Amino acid sequence: MPDGGTLTFVTAREELDDCCAATHPGVAPGKYVKLAVSDTGRGMSPEVRTHIFEPFFTTKEQGKGTGLGLSTVYGIVKQSGGSILVDSEPGKGSLFRIYLPVSVAKKEESPAAIPAPSSNSGTGTILLVEDDEAVRRFAARLLSQSGYTVLEAATPKEAIALCELRKDIRLMLTDIVMPQMNGYELAKITAAMNPGMKVVFMSGYTDSAITRENVLAPGTVLLQKPLKTETVLSTLKKVLEGVTP
Repeated sequence: MPDGGTLTFVTAREELDDCCAATHPGVAPGKYVKLAVSDTGRGMSPEVRTHIFEPFFTTKEQGKGTGLGLSTVYGIVKQSGGSILVDSEPGKGSLFRIYLPVSVAKKEESPAAIPAPSSNSGTGTILLVEDDEAVRRFAARLLSQSGYTVLEAATPKEAIALCELRKDIRLMLTDIVMPQMNGYELAKITAAMNPGMKVVFMSGYTDSAITRENVLAPGTVLLQKPLKTETVLSTLKKVLEGVTP
C-alpha cells in the first residue's frame, strides 16, 4: 500500500456444505481453516485480477518486483489441497481468502527418516544450490544417506566459489529462482569451470511456465517441488549414467 492503510488478518474454522461451497468458486465441500487477509489499498482492476497468480506477472516498476510472490502463495495453497479466492475493486482495497483443508495429525512412531531405496543409491560429489534452508537441508540429508558426497551452497555466488575449488563435482542440483541470478544463468557460468558437470534444475513452478518466460531452455531436466524422494534419486542416477529421465 504505497499510500498507507490498514492490513487485517482473520483466521477461522469453517465447514462448507454443498450450498456454501457453490458460492466459493474452486472450493469443495468440507472442513477448512480459513485465513483472510484484507487491505484498504488501491485495489485492482478486473484485468489485473485475472493475472495476479501467474508466475512473473507484476504491476511494479522494473527491478522492484519479481512477480513471484502471489504465484508462490498460489502454488503452496494448491499443493496443500486448498484454494485461494480474491475480491478487489479499484479504490476499494483487496480481500484474499485462503481455505486449507483440516487434517488430523498422525503420531510418528519414530524420528522421521528419509527412505533411500538401494536401487537408486549412488556415489560421487553433488553440488546442491538452494536458497531455502529447509529445502536445502532436506535434499542434502537425502543425498548423503543415498551415498553421495554433498556440497551445499545457499547462493549462486557460493556455488561458483565451490566450482572454482572443487573439480570433482559430477552434478549440480540447483533451484531456478534465486537471488543474484537464476539457476540457468548459474549453470552457464559453472559449465565453463567444469565442462563435465551435469545439471538438474528444481523449482516450484511448472516447466511450461518457466520455459514460457525464457528462463529454462527446452530439453533440460527439471524436478518439481515439493521434492519427492524416489523421483529425486532416480532422476539423478539416470542423469549421472547418461540416461534420459
